[in-house]
Amino acid sequence: INFEGSAGQSLGAFLSGGISIQVEGDANDYVGKGMSGGRIVVRPPRTASFAAEENIIIGNVALYGATEGEAYFRGVAAERFAVRNSGAVAVVEGVGDHGCEYMTGGRVVVLGPTGRNFAAGMSGGIAYIYDPNDQLLKNLNLELVEIDPVSSQDDRDELHGLIENHAKHTESTVATEILENWDSEVKAFKKIIPGLYRKILEQKLAESLEQ
Repeated sequence: INFEGSAGQSLGAFLSGGISIQVEGDANDYVGKGMSGGRIVVRPPRTASFAAEENIIIGNVALYGATEGEAYFRGVAAERFAVRNSGAVAVVEGVGDHGCEYMTGGRVVVLGPTGRNFAAGMSGGIAYIYDPNDQLLKNLNLELVEIDPVSSQDDRDELHGLIENHAKHTESTVATEILENWDSEVKAFKKIIPGLYRKILEQKLAESLEQ
């Protein structure tokens, strides 16, 4: 389903697998609320002269309570991005305050700055943040999460694949530039993971190796 213009609230809410929605324009609050599959892409018009990564493309509380599916947003999301996300995968080019709040699963890639209180109450899932200027720490809520470099090959492959998908679906110049300079740019990413979630993943890995 392809749209042009401005989408109202709850675009793609409760979206199911097998359905892909693309908006060339922008969208309001609650994009992908409760989505359980499918794909949502929001990108500026191809004729736009402004820098997408410096402008809001979607409103507040996108992907609230999402359980599955994927989303790619060429531009900045407003506040409370991916709150209570438990399984969706998303790439965005910046987020407002309280990003990934109470997130319990899924993957989020932010190719730009975050607002304050990022990852508050985040108990699961992983966020990869592009932070070339080392600004993340001042906005990060460290109560439950830890900061890692993106050092393992598995993490690098996962991140590279998500950014590739973002570039493919949105024609993002930010994603393209990162991919073209991958060996140096990957060092600018930080992996945000809850401590308990890390232990669970490590335990599952150890059990699988024993088998």
